[in-house]
Amino acid sequence: MDKKLIYLDHAATTPMDPLVLEAIMPYLTDQFGNASSLYSLGRTNREAVEEARAHVARLLNAKTEEIYFTSGGSESDNWAIYGVAKARQAKGNHIITTKIEHHAVLEPCHALEKMGYEVTYVPVDANGLVSVEDVANAITEKTILISVMHANNEVGTIEPVEEIGKIAKEKGIHFHVDAVQTVGHIPVDVNAINCDSLALSAHKFYGPKGVGAIYIRKGARVSPFIIGGGQEGSKRAGTYNVPGIVGMGKAAELALKRMADEATVTTKLRDQLMAGIIAKIPDIKLNGDPVKRLPNNVNFSFAGVEGESMILLLDMQGVCSSSGSACTSGSLDPSHVLLAMGLSHETSHGSLRLTLGKDITEDDIQFVLDTLPGIITRLRDMSPIYSAGEGCDCGPGGCG
Repeated sequence: MDKKLIYLDHAATTPMDPLVLEAIMPYLTDQFGNASSLYSLGRTNREAVEEARAHVARLLNAKTEEIYFTSGGSESDNWAIYGVAKARQAKGNHIITTKIEHHAVLEPCHALEKMGYEVTYVPVDANGLVSVEDVANAITEKTILISVMHANNEVGTIEPVEEIGKIAKEKGIHFHVDAVQTVGHIPVDVNAINCDSLALSAHKFYGPKGVGAIYIRKGARVSPFIIGGGQEGSKRAGTYNVPGIVGMGKAAELALKRMADEATVTTKLRDQLMAGIIAKIPDIKLNGDPVKRLPNNVNFSFAGVEGESMILLLDMQGVCSSSGSACTSGSLDPSHVLLAMGLSHETSHGSLRLTLGKDITEDDIQFVLDTLPGIITRLRDMSPIYSAGEGCDCGPGGCG
């Protein structure tokens, strides 16, 4: 008998909702027209694109004309960083971001440093929380952009973006938010956040892969990212990915209806999973803020254990998990997020991320709680570095 698949890596990607697939199918078959064409087959597809744009706008409490479709969250983040740097270079060359951003933000910032821009990487505390005061103190007369993620993709800590957005607005500084992990899961209101741009990705909230969007506030100065066509108000050239866009619109529509109930259920299951792991396994450390945390995120470090080994042994039991960001899962380097939070290289390598979704059940959680302790014991028995009560960076208060 085949094992049941228990998918606990929703931060990496989510399964497409059947209603999203149903909405997409006509645009993969008979409704194949180019949305920029003038004949009826093209006009119908353009109408579908605009309907999807309206659904995404409603999810963010934005204006429809402030939504631009992209290939995903990485492109949206790149567009914001490079687009603001180019558009506002006459005003200054200083950018503020944090040490725990996704690489889709960090790498463009590194590239801009090579072009003469100055970047301040604000630290975080032991829970991965950014200090509003630190961001404010980093501002100079040359600051043109602040980029802070809404919630961290690895440890789930929710950042104080509303307070940071207020400061940026008062100073006339463009504020970008990577909201890839939050849109569709917790409320994201671009006006409450006071952001000037915001990145999101469909496959993180049960939509298709290969499509995302960026919110750009009307009047914000952001240069076009892809040129060569008149699509997206001449700001992002390229033939419309109509099936993907339609799917993203449907996913946004569903998220707006389901988000509150899903968050309530997921939070309960998340707390059961965290409490069970703490009760059953010694010498561990919860990573991320215990309260200001995404409803679906669980991240622990296990002393004396290597993350990849945990993932492989859980996979043998039908459980999909992660040791951090999906985009760097092939890397042997420790998580830059955990290192920024003060964990040692050794402890960072022993992290496990379990992220829940709307179809996870109490039975699934119990299976993990019945399975994981044995895996940790097995790995620790083979570990040359594990000694009970040591090596977990927990400090004087102990682990758990």
